[in-house]
Amino acid sequence: MINFLIVTHGEFGAYLAEAAESIVGRQEEGVKVLSISPRVSVAELRERIRRAVAELGGADGLILFTDMPGGTPSNLAFPLVRSLPGVEMVTGVNLYMLVSAFSHRADTALPALVEKVLSDGQKSVCDVRRRFLARAG
Repeated sequence: MINFLIVTHGEFGAYLAEAAESIVGRQEEGVKVLSISPRVSVAELRERIRRAVAELGGADGLILFTDMPGGTPSNLAFPLVRSLPGVEMVTGVNLYMLVSAFSHRADTALPALVEKVLSDGQKSVCDVRRRFLARAG
C-alpha cells in the first residue's frame, strides 16, 4: 500500500485529511500529517519531514503532498524527493485529491496513483457556471 505524508502551512493538512477520512473512511495506517509553523526552526522542520519520510517510506512508495509549489513545505521536502527513490511529491493538495488518493492507494501503483491524483485534483477546480450550468441552457 502506498503511504502519504501531508505537509502544509498550519493545520490545513490535518483538516484536509480529517475531511477526506470522513468521506472515504479512516485510514488506519500509512498517513501522517505535518503542520509547518513559523514558531519551529527550519532545521527542525526539515528533520521532522526527513523522519516522517523514513518512517513512511516502504516497498510500494510514498506520496508527499504539500499545499503549494514554492512554499516552505515544498521547499523543505523537495531535496528528499530528489534523493530518494519511491518518493513522489504532489503540490496543491486539495480535498478531492486526498479522497482520490485514499480511495485508490491499495490497488494502484505509485506512478499511476500520482497521475490519478493530479487528474482528479485538476478536475475539482472549475468554474461551476461554465462546467455545469452552460450545458443546461
